Amino acid sequence: MQTEIITVLIVYLVVVFALSMYAMRKRSSGSFLSEYFLGSRSMGGLVLAMTLTATYVSASSFIGGPGAAYKYGLGWVLLAMIQVPTIWLSLGILGKKFAILARRYNAITLNDMLQARYQNRAVVWIASISLLVAFVGAIAVQFIGGARLLETAAGIKYENGLLIFGISIALYTAFGGFRASVLNDTMQGMVMLIGTLVLLAGVIYAAGGLHSAVQTLEHIDPKLVSPHGADDILTPAFMTSFWVLVCFGVIGLPHTAVRCISYKDSKAVHRGIIIGTVVVSLLMLGMHLAGALGRAIIPDLTVPDLVIPTLMVKVLPAWAAGLFLAAPMAAIMSNVNAHLLQASATIVKDLWLSARPAKIENERRLKHISTWTTLILGVLMMLAAWRPPEMIIWLNLLAFGGLEAVFLWPLVLGLYWERANAAGALSAMIVGGVLYAALATFNIQVAGFHPIVPSLLLSLLAFVIGNRFGQPVAEAPNITVNH
Repeated sequence: MQTEIITVLIVYLVVVFALSMYAMRKRSSGSFLSEYFLGSRSMGGLVLAMTLTATYVSASSFIGGPGAAYKYGLGWVLLAMIQVPTIWLSLGILGKKFAILARRYNAITLNDMLQARYQNRAVVWIASISLLVAFVGAIAVQFIGGARLLETAAGIKYENGLLIFGISIALYTAFGGFRASVLNDTMQGMVMLIGTLVLLAGVIYAAGGLHSAVQTLEHIDPKLVSPHGADDILTPAFMTSFWVLVCFGVIGLPHTAVRCISYKDSKAVHRGIIIGTVVVSLLMLGMHLAGALGRAIIPDLTVPDLVIPTLMVKVLPAWAAGLFLAAPMAAIMSNVNAHLLQASATIVKDLWLSARPAKIENERRLKHISTWTTLILGVLMMLAAWRPPEMIIWLNLLAFGGLEAVFLWPLVLGLYWERANAAGALSAMIVGGVLYAALATFNIQVAGFHPIVPSLLLSLLAFVIGNRFGQPVAEAPNITVNH
């Protein structure tokens, strides 16, 4: 069976590389930076929806989330559905206005937008450093998740799986750029959706039907079918924290924001909202319900995170298991390439070129530097994942929340508050980032809330107070951002 699973996976990786080669050929015309980091702003509705979905869904959604549903029951499935409005919020709040300003300022990266809006290099440097620090944790987690998946489901040694996964994604992201990323995201979104529905059907069938599965869960522990979950973990404070961290706060994630400036037209936004919301709903319900009902089939797992790989091998035929193995791999690969491109853009565009603007005219050199920067970052992250921690979900949430704490208010208030200035943005970024890091590191919960809640509240207060002491920002000219 493992041979068949690996064969399907190899076919999948071949298709990934074929799309990357196509993307490489497409970038022969126009501005290299705009094409490599934004795909020349050409995404339609389906591609926009799929790239946002695939970028948002990660190792935690396919491994950590279903593992939590396995442990805590159907209440966690309801909790996971809090994430349904994510695409709608991202495109609705950032979408059109963000894209209009990005085109006006000729902005390619998120930091281009921050520089044009606040006209302050300190804002850009703090944003760049925060992004690169969080990037280490976020990417290492995805590499670990991909390698563990291959280890559990395909019987490949962890180190070998990490090499296969890491080298593949570093190569296709480095040489294909943003266009390869979003084309593969579209295919990967389809694979995730089909794989999730196939697995859920297999789990329900193996459990003897939905009613029988729920009865079995109730027999194991009545709290597994309670809205409060096993151990009564789903308190109001916990649910509020979860919503802020994985739904509302996603507006502040840099790789989400970048996708909100790379679509083609307003029709693409409207279609993207509808398609993205439907796909996220099906993925979240399918994955978490499979994890929760999986306990009726395999009630004695000691490591909940292994529920999806174990179910995959247990309830599906080999071809379907191979397809499903490609689904979480797709989620992880999409998440990694989004972070890789964002980090590469930060180093090349926001730090190196801002210090040496004369180098911008040398397109050939830019291509080499951008490609090699992305490739080297991918290899470094692969090495960082070589000796993994036991639990990856908390490391992922640490990086996730850190980015939100730094970027959310400078992005949103920069769009909707005309009087917002650099002093307010700097105050919010420093207070939010430092407070979140301190609370998360020492595991301090204020009134039972996750660190992201007090961090965002105090960051907002810091923005308002800091804004009173700063100078108004003059209207940024179209030529603010050079490339």
